[in-house]
Amino acid sequence: MDISSLTSKLLRKNFGRGPEACYAYANEQFLVFYIRGFMSPLESILLENGNPDNIDISRNIVMKTVLNQLKGIIELEFEQDVECFYHDWNYPQNTGMITVQFEGDITKQVHQDNGSIDLKPLVDEVERISILVQKKPEKTEAFFISPKMYLVKRDGILVQIEKQLIIKGYEQTLMVTKDELEKSYLHRDSRFEEIFRNPVADIFVDWDFSEDRSIMCFVLK
Repeated sequence: MDISSLTSKLLRKNFGRGPEACYAYANEQFLVFYIRGFMSPLESILLENGNPDNIDISRNIVMKTVLNQLKGIIELEFEQDVECFYHDWNYPQNTGMITVQFEGDITKQVHQDNGSIDLKPLVDEVERISILVQKKPEKTEAFFISPKMYLVKRDGILVQIEKQLIIKGYEQTLMVTKDELEKSYLHRDSRFEEIFRNPVADIFVDWDFSEDRSIMCFVLK
């Protein structure tokens, strides 16, 4: 609750308004924030006029400041170095996620209960979708965070033309394009609800191009 409140305050300080709700979940080396109700009046107007790309660009700029401020605080609190941050937003539903991956575990492992899913079919399905969009990841891992939240981490997902676009400075354009393309397949051509045995409320995806890595966050209803 304390780290959720602090994150809400940092978002309010940098964006001019805070989220209606911010929930934090931790397991092993991950800390995940699930955010609701975080859309400014200006962003609402941009969304109504069909400009979500502009919201993405502006949020990415401000989020760099937020995450830099958050990094020092949570490293001190959890006594672990942060390896990387990920964040993504579902504008139509006005929800978002921030995922922090630490270099070591910050909690004792919370084991899945008997009602939780087998992670192997989840890994297989993510790899199947990845092949349709780009290529099979070199490594795919799934993580149980809570009964209503799962993470999938993919390493080695960029194809050569994407790497060249990043070198030439088209990182932001590539990010927006990959986001739209991959999510269309994740929502339209996947069987995640069958795997989870539960409706999926949100799917978030972000990339760390410098490390050729991606995080997916599945939030269940």
